[in-house]
Amino acid sequence: MSNLETDSRESACGGLADVAAEPVTEVLAGRDVVLGGPRAMRVTRTLPNRNIRMVGAWCFVDHYGPEKATMSVPPHPHTGLQTVSWLLEGEILHRDSVGSEQLVRPGQLNLMTAGHAISHSEESPAEAALHGVQLWVALPSAARETAPAFEHHPVLPELTSPGVRVTVIMGELDGLTSPATTHTPLVGAEVALEAGAVISLPLRPGFEYAVLALSGAVRAGGTDLAPGPLLYLGSGRSELTLRAEEACRLLLIGGEPFEERIVMWWNFVGRSHEEIAEARQAWAEGSRFGEVHGYDGDRLPAPALPSVALKPRGRVR
Repeated sequence: MSNLETDSRESACGGLADVAAEPVTEVLAGRDVVLGGPRAMRVTRTLPNRNIRMVGAWCFVDHYGPEKATMSVPPHPHTGLQTVSWLLEGEILHRDSVGSEQLVRPGQLNLMTAGHAISHSEESPAEAALHGVQLWVALPSAARETAPAFEHHPVLPELTSPGVRVTVIMGELDGLTSPATTHTPLVGAEVALEAGAVISLPLRPGFEYAVLALSGAVRAGGTDLAPGPLLYLGSGRSELTLRAEEACRLLLIGGEPFEERIVMWWNFVGRSHEEIAEARQAWAEGSRFGEVHGYDGDRLPAPALPSVALKPRGRVR
């Protein structure tokens, strides 16, 4: 999914100020967001958060389901980011303006790199149980004007042991590297644990990390975690011990602290108010973002810009 809020708020993110340079445990409550429409889906958004705006280059996390629902997200634009679609249950059809049409199923990765500009739609083929997570990765300046691209990875590297399965979605973990394209040092992994299982994952002290429970209950680094909030772990850790209180699945994200300040508004990631306004105007005029073919419906109109200039103010803690 994408940000469908009509009253879209500015998020000023990035920069090294206030990045925890040591291990911390901050439980960040998410907020419920309804994605519009007569049968609107409800998601829990934990990034950006009032206290933590980014975890490495990860700048947006929506967790939805499990629920019986129909997803229908009209064509809409993106700039300056990658979208990461990960399902636990159900299936979603992706179409975009570079001509991609791809069904994603549980355990598969759909990765879209917006770069200079792309548009896409997302819909479930029929009303069915849906459970998944949508994440965005902010692109650094060296990559954010790149040509748009799409990748589908049906098979990803896995680490298995009794009662444990770790799937490396993005980046590298414990010697396993995902085939997905990355532009900054980061990691995204799903960890599935049977009841009573324990694993200690090796971490990079220079990365900051966070954990999101997707189902079940887990004890992560000494903190009990259930679906809902995001557990921010800071940096300076060389390992993370996970202990399943019951069968569970969770998402681990991390990366080098993102050095650049960004402005995130609606579905755009930029560096200034003027850049965001230019992207919005291009979408309103029907230029720059191409066309999505095959979606039965109108494209999504952009909300109005706020009355004050958007400013990249760095992280807010």
